[in-house]
Amino acid sequence: MKYIYQAAVILLFTFLGEALAALIPLEIPAAIWGLILLFLALCFKIVKVEQIKDCGGWLIAILPILFVAPTVNLLDQAGVLAASLPAFIVIVVVSTFVVFAVAGWVTQLLGRWKEDGK
Repeated sequence: MKYIYQAAVILLFTFLGEALAALIPLEIPAAIWGLILLFLALCFKIVKVEQIKDCGGWLIAILPILFVAPTVNLLDQAGVLAASLPAFIVIVVVSTFVVFAVAGWVTQLLGRWKEDGK
C-alpha cells in the first residue's frame, strides 16, 4: 500500500505538470513542469522526502531500462544521423559543459541558501 501511495504522489505532480504545460504557452515540457512543482513541494515541506523515497528510488533504479527504446530507435536511424554527426558532436560537447556549469552554479546557490537558512 505504501508504494501505491508514493506512486500516486509522484503521479499527482506529473499530472499537475501536464496541466501547467497545457495552460502556460511556453515551450517547456510537461515533465519539467512536474519536476519543478515536486522540487518546490519538497523545498517548502509540502511533501516530505519519506513520502516518495521508496518509489522514487525504484524509479531511479529502473531508469536505464527506460532508455533502451530510444537508443534502439537512434541505432535504427544511424544512416540518417551520420550526415549530421559533426554537428551532433559539437552540440553534445557544448551542452555538456553548459549543463556542468549551470548545475555547479545552482548547487552553490542552494548551498548558500541552506547555510543562510540555519
